[in-house]
Amino acid sequence: MMRVYLDHAAATPVRPEVLAAMLPYFRAHFGNPSAVYDLGADSKEVMEAERAKVARLIGAPAEQIIFTSCGAEANNLAVKGAALAHLKKGRHIIVSAIEHHSVLNSARYLEKFHDFEVTFLRVNKFGQVEPERLLKALTPGTVLVSIQQGSNEIGTIQHINELAALCREHGVLFHSDAVAGAGTIPIDVQDLDVDLLSLSGPPLGGPKGTGALYFRRGLRLVPQIHSGIQESGRRGGTENLPGIVGLGVAAELAQGELSATANRLKTLRDRLINGVIGQIPYVIFTGHPEERLPGHASFCFEGIEGEALVFMLNARGICANTGSACASKALKVSPVLCAIGLPPEVAQGSLVFTLSPDNTEAEIDYVLTELPAAVEKLRSFSPVWRRKMAAAGGGPQ
Repeated sequence: MMRVYLDHAAATPVRPEVLAAMLPYFRAHFGNPSAVYDLGADSKEVMEAERAKVARLIGAPAEQIIFTSCGAEANNLAVKGAALAHLKKGRHIIVSAIEHHSVLNSARYLEKFHDFEVTFLRVNKFGQVEPERLLKALTPGTVLVSIQQGSNEIGTIQHINELAALCREHGVLFHSDAVAGAGTIPIDVQDLDVDLLSLSGPPLGGPKGTGALYFRRGLRLVPQIHSGIQESGRRGGTENLPGIVGLGVAAELAQGELSATANRLKTLRDRLINGVIGQIPYVIFTGHPEERLPGHASFCFEGIEGEALVFMLNARGICANTGSACASKALKVSPVLCAIGLPPEVAQGSLVFTLSPDNTEAEIDYVLTELPAAVEKLRSFSPVWRRKMAAAGGGPQ
């Protein structure tokens, strides 16, 4: 049985070059970058060199990069840190309805504990925020807008530069979560004209527990981790030097391979999408058909539940994910899929594939062999499917 891993949005193996670069900083070069003696000063120099590598990936000045423990922390620092630093202007923030939980829950925190008003902005059927809708949502008290650059669930890419320019015209800060897209699509914070942008190490082939936040020069942020003067006082705690080295090397490799990576991913992605749509009836391809992340393919299969499909594929050696999640005895339907207008009974059948350049055409073909059979088997168990087929004249109820 072939083993195929297609859930790189959840976790990605550390690249060999990254691991090799990290290892010396666990023992031989273990100094605290804040220490004044040579061992600490050497670590500080290394850390700043890696900061410059991360900055180059997104076209930013090195001094405008804050190292964090993950993309979720970067999002928390951006949303809560920027909003709380600008209370004098107002207490209204806008986030799209399909943001990552780290953005959505940061917004809810501000709403619950700091009396903020939060607008959860609707998206169109492709999951894109329309500028006209954002413009209508802006108020004199709006301090921050946060829109994800690329969706980790449906793959859709937003027109960030257009949305950010609109906010700039109205004096509103703009943050974008670029965790899902960094390393596979070009990102330049100057061209995008954003005030804040979040990154994470694992999607780049870096280690877990690493991330970064770009912030525009002069922007005030309230720290979310209080300690000493690390990261220029914006994020306390001793820096994770091995992780920072890994993040820097991963960013450098991703930048050098960006075009080749994107082309490779698009080829594999399109092979998968065309095969699924061509072989399986009653399937909905979710997200924008063209303006989407190069390594992302997402579907909803009518008449089945996504988690059951994930388990069945796992038994056949295939790792994928679903937009729905079982919690206790209730099936929670993905809010992202509901936001793009899918009915709950369809959204429950979601399946998400996220690819790596290391995946092969043979692996994609194996998935295209096993997936139709898995869907057909699950549908044969489903009373919902039987009723649908009976109503369509395709078989007994």
